[in-house]
Amino acid sequence: MSEKKAPKISIVVFIDALGWEVLKGRRFMEQRLPFRRKLRSVFGFSSACIPSILTGLMPREHRHWSFFYYSPQTSPFKPLRLLGMLPRSLVDRGRVRNLISKLIKRLYSYTGYFQLYNIPFEHVDKFDYCEKSDLFVPGGMNRGENIFDHLSRAGVSYHVSDWRDSEDSNLETLKADLQKGEITFALLYMASMDALLHEVGKESPQVDQKLAWYEAQLEDVLRTAAEHYGEVRLFICSDHGMATVHTHVDLMSKVEALGLEFGRDYTATYDSTMGRFWFHNPAARERISALLEQVPKGRILPRQELERLGCDFEGDQFGELIFLMDAGVLIVPSHMGTTPITGMHGYHPDDADSDASLLSNVEPPNDPKAITDVFHLMRAESGA
Repeated sequence: MSEKKAPKISIVVFIDALGWEVLKGRRFMEQRLPFRRKLRSVFGFSSACIPSILTGLMPREHRHWSFFYYSPQTSPFKPLRLLGMLPRSLVDRGRVRNLISKLIKRLYSYTGYFQLYNIPFEHVDKFDYCEKSDLFVPGGMNRGENIFDHLSRAGVSYHVSDWRDSEDSNLETLKADLQKGEITFALLYMASMDALLHEVGKESPQVDQKLAWYEAQLEDVLRTAAEHYGEVRLFICSDHGMATVHTHVDLMSKVEALGLEFGRDYTATYDSTMGRFWFHNPAARERISALLEQVPKGRILPRQELERLGCDFEGDQFGELIFLMDAGVLIVPSHMGTTPITGMHGYHPDDADSDASLLSNVEPPNDPKAITDVFHLMRAESGA
């Protein structure tokens, strides 16, 4: 006697950095997923994009953007300033930074993604961190509700991957839940494409090999789901794409050459694609602004543009001035890394390489056009 199937399962697969331009010219799951759309991303890195996918909100609404922001009054990192007295050749090593990050995460009971990156220890006490909580659980957002709040309130039986686990582990855990036939909605988290694209760029044959691996794994997921459900609805989405890096700019040295004092005259964070500045006197604002106006391959984003991008934050939380590099231009060194890489994201959403993707085996509900619309798709598919 054959097992009775559950009526329907909707599976959303998140593949980090699977941009529209990454897929261009590649035939990834074309027959299985004939409905294919370009989605506009939001301005920022995955730390901004993923919260927007999970909430349907813009960064100014959910209050997640770049990880570090100026807030000496609330900084939890004051004890780490003593490490600034040690040689940088020691404390700036990747293994040392990773170890300290793990210790801080455990000590402060952070459940979200946490990494100190290359924030200088002598200045770390000036900063707070925006992702202290797990985004993939109810109540995980700084502001607003995520899809898991809605799923839980609606009593939906759902599966969500553990973002800390490997892709292999997440695949096996999903298939185990599918075999029970009890869930009606699943979110599968697949993160390693992002790291690969950073390393080799979107043109590399290694990207084709990774896509072939994804296709084989997702075919297995579909087979497993079809054994236990009458209808299987599959959606693949991403948060952004990846631009090929062609130019390096040492923005930090240019600003330091002005002779202003970090912490007294100004404070800054140098992300991979942007410099973010807070000013402590008018002269520093004037001199740094004048310098940035002369830096090629980048520009200061005016307030009106930040408003249009949904990144005009209350109290200038993430920077009084945002200087954004052109697509393909990398700030090296930065507070995110000290060595060049091949691919980068976090550029303007108008750039083609910023576009995300949505692929599906059915017409997606609610006519999605941006990554924020994936939230509404998930609510429609889950009934939450």
